[in-house]
Amino acid sequence: MPSVLVPLAQGCEELEAVTIIDLLRRAGLDVVTAGLDNRPVTASRGTLLIADTRLEDVVERTFDMIVLPGGLPGADHLAEDPRIVALLRSQHAAGRFSAAICAAPKVLACAGLLDGRSATVYPGAVDPAAYPKVEFTDAAVVVDGTIVTSRGPGTAMDFALQLIELLLGRESRDQVERGLVRTL
Repeated sequence: MPSVLVPLAQGCEELEAVTIIDLLRRAGLDVVTAGLDNRPVTASRGTLLIADTRLEDVVERTFDMIVLPGGLPGADHLAEDPRIVALLRSQHAAGRFSAAICAAPKVLACAGLLDGRSATVYPGAVDPAAYPKVEFTDAAVVVDGTIVTSRGPGTAMDFALQLIELLLGRESRDQVERGLVRTL
């Protein structure tokens, strides 16, 4: 079963984090949440999240995908953590998936992983002029090679379903989506 790392930074967007974790686990993926520090994670709206482990305990492990929840200041904490940047660059060099939602695509941009690609990001979270090699769009979800980005909390379900499809195929995505009783 494919494995997914979801790093949880203090101040992450809880709706995104929980939606991603929940839907990927519904699909049967091996999801590991890892805190950047040893404390419970206080999300952007005050929700307390408990990570499965600490990032330092899984930093040497290989994952099929790394998914970054957004939110502020969570995305800033991810961008400032050299372990996260190194993991993302290693993931990219190995041709494995990296994904980010809301303000977190700026972590991918800071790491240089969006150069020459299309991406989406929460409005105002990134100054497009600072990244002239990136084509920013207003799409809900953008897949460009092994990089997946999404717009914000309102697109979290679509984002997570797209990640399921990339890792397990359309049938698995459809099965999870049916169980959610979403109306289209």
